[in-house]
Amino acid sequence: MNGDPWFQGLFADRVGGANYGKGTEIYKFEKIKRAKRAVMSDHPERTLLDFGIGENDDMADLLVRDVAKREIDKLENRGYADNGIAAFKEAAAGFMKKVFGVTLNAETEVLHAIGSKPALAMLPAAFINPGDVTLMTVPGYPVAGTHTKYYGGKVHELPLREENGFYPDLDGIPAEVRKKAKLLVINYPNSPTGAVATREFYKRVIEFAQANQIIIIQDAAHILLSYGDPPLSFLQMDGAKEVGVEIHSMSKGFNMIGWRMAFVAGHPKIVQAYADVKDNSDSGQFMAIQQAAKAALDHPEIGERTRAKYHRRLKKLVDVLNRVGFQAKMPGGTYFLYVKAPTGCGDLSFKNAEDASQFLINQQSVICVPWDNAGPYLRFSVTYLAKDENEEDALMTETANRLGKLPMRF
Repeated sequence: MNGDPWFQGLFADRVGGANYGKGTEIYKFEKIKRAKRAVMSDHPERTLLDFGIGENDDMADLLVRDVAKREIDKLENRGYADNGIAAFKEAAAGFMKKVFGVTLNAETEVLHAIGSKPALAMLPAAFINPGDVTLMTVPGYPVAGTHTKYYGGKVHELPLREENGFYPDLDGIPAEVRKKAKLLVINYPNSPTGAVATREFYKRVIEFAQANQIIIIQDAAHILLSYGDPPLSFLQMDGAKEVGVEIHSMSKGFNMIGWRMAFVAGHPKIVQAYADVKDNSDSGQFMAIQQAAKAALDHPEIGERTRAKYHRRLKKLVDVLNRVGFQAKMPGGTYFLYVKAPTGCGDLSFKNAEDASQFLINQQSVICVPWDNAGPYLRFSVTYLAKDENEEDALMTETANRLGKLPMRF
């Protein structure tokens, strides 16, 4: 079909208006996918070393899958779940008590989500009017900011810089921005930097929220992948429940990528507002999946096994990257390594991390994700496919051999 469709001028401004679909800018993940396809076609003799994948490489635990299989055949699990079943909410509250020592009212302070992404998309609908501001850390997950803009709000970015421990500079937010701000979205353990929150940081966040009357949304998707100290929930802090909510995902810690299960927990009025928006957005996750997620939450040791695996892999990758010139160190959490990008290789100079990433893909079939929001960094993920430690070690050896031959500059 040639030309624009008759409805071209009807697209909402939030998605581009009359220019929707005409942009030429390519998102970085699409650039990576295209380069990946090209190098696989041009160099089939080279094994692809894919450190760009951002999702678990294992299936959910057998216990969880067995529950799902049983529950799918039960008559009572047919139909709409709406805002969730009591069994899942009670399991979520029990999980929070057992793992974090946090007491929650399962009926009023917990609600399920069809993944953390929809929760982050829906919460701005409960608070943002035109002209309001959402404070967002960058680099980070953009969904809450995208939906803030959909409602006529604005996003004020808070760069996460290494010299600040990858924490946002709350004191540096201009007074006029603070006056218009309604939401502060944070994410710890942080993706992609790997930083973990401290009690001191959360205390500062709560004081900031109280002083400026700003609601906190803490994305805890990677919380079970915390190394060193035990995982720390925002809700463990005095006053946290009075100023916000925390979103927990079943994907990362429980290997339930694609199952689309999460929960929002915290202040009952915020949870209620989220529930009202949700009730007008979806009809709830399939109850058999909620029952399987309940089984996972009843067995937090599943998360401990997941954490041990990725901790092992991260240590191996840190060693390899340091041997080839990077300055890598163990992250506090997540399954990502966030390292400064090389500035060049041989006679080549890279103007940013995206340049460096494209070079590694095209020249060495090594996939990693560039971030240039707060300086040039590359994100390496340890969610690559490897069935056992022998395969992990073979991949690390090949990575060291391939990258070690490059005259990279840092």
